[in-house]
Amino acid sequence: MSTPFDAGIAVVGGGIAGLAFALALHRRGIACEVHEGVAEVKELGVGITLLPHAVRELDALGLLGELESVAIANRESVFFNRWGQFVYREARGRHAGYALPELGIHRGRLHGVLWRAALQRLGPERLHTGRRCVGIAPDATGATLHFEGGTTARAGVVVACDGVNSVVRRHFFPDDRVCYAGINTWRGTTLREPILTGESYIRIGSIDTGKMVIYPIAHDADGQGRQLINWVAEIRDPSARMNDWNRPGRLEDFLPTFEDWRFDWLDVPALITGAERIFEYPMVDKDALPRWSHGRVTLMGDAAHPMYPRGSNGSAQALIDARTLADELAATPDDPAAALARYEALRLPATARVVETNRTVPPDAIIMKADELSGGQPFDSIDALISADELRAISDHYKAVAGFALPPK
Repeated sequence: MSTPFDAGIAVVGGGIAGLAFALALHRRGIACEVHEGVAEVKELGVGITLLPHAVRELDALGLLGELESVAIANRESVFFNRWGQFVYREARGRHAGYALPELGIHRGRLHGVLWRAALQRLGPERLHTGRRCVGIAPDATGATLHFEGGTTARAGVVVACDGVNSVVRRHFFPDDRVCYAGINTWRGTTLREPILTGESYIRIGSIDTGKMVIYPIAHDADGQGRQLINWVAEIRDPSARMNDWNRPGRLEDFLPTFEDWRFDWLDVPALITGAERIFEYPMVDKDALPRWSHGRVTLMGDAAHPMYPRGSNGSAQALIDARTLADELAATPDDPAAALARYEALRLPATARVVETNRTVPPDAIIMKADELSGGQPFDSIDALISADELRAISDHYKAVAGFALPPK
């Protein structure tokens, strides 16, 4: 039986983008209703990195203290080739001169912090679970949302935060498809002793040889001093079939690529096999859309601009989306369509640049450059191949595109 529900602003999806947007609206005195597909919100997933410009948005929502208590502040980012040889190191977060930290955190814990804040501030009556959106019917004054099971909701403004497979996006762009370039990933978390400083974000290898991204997301996770280490394995194979989302991963599909990655500072196969569970994901994004906003309906986060998970920037861009749209709606509350159009004009070009840069010149281009100069073989010294200043320029270019470059001194 359909039970129409009227609300001024409906948020489709209660993930990071949707909850941050709801909290940003609340701080500006604007009410909304959040419609989340799962019946029960649980702290699931693996790790995520919050760059300083992402932390800035969360700090503005009053969440920094709680986040820092359950996260690890990264001290450095370090790059190695597939032979375990050092390529480049730079300080991160407050250690690099930012006003705010760069945090490694379990994605479920981040989501939990946002969900609890929304429950407390908006009230549980505005957070609806078990409402998986299956369709939308827009019109001149808003839209009607259709949920699994026959429930509907009417809203004057709809903001779709329903992820890479967004139903709302597909309504306006029915031929929309993910872009897959033959890169599959496997992710897990492993309890072990701290690696390097214990606050190091580590990249090893490149997608041409196999790549690992490794960073801690919880101190003393077992009461015996061991950390919870998040790791991601990436392999590019042009002939590979695109794997599934969140399906349990099989060691035989990727471990052989890394079986000889045993260095004097890290045993990569032991890290991988020490994980309690492994999940597989395809590395996909989508081409930039010509528009996000259609009258009183717009897109946000992965629904608007899914990007390769390189450079830890997907969550940051979603959080910036949330604050930007909340500001625009507060500026012209009597003309939401104009607010949505301004939001799109501000955010679509900026995120399109990040999507393209993640494809072409991501941060691990530093390792790819070292491999190019060394012929993919071990070297005596990175300084004999390329200077630290030249490698820093690659890193600084990405920060500028992504929007978190430090201002000139």
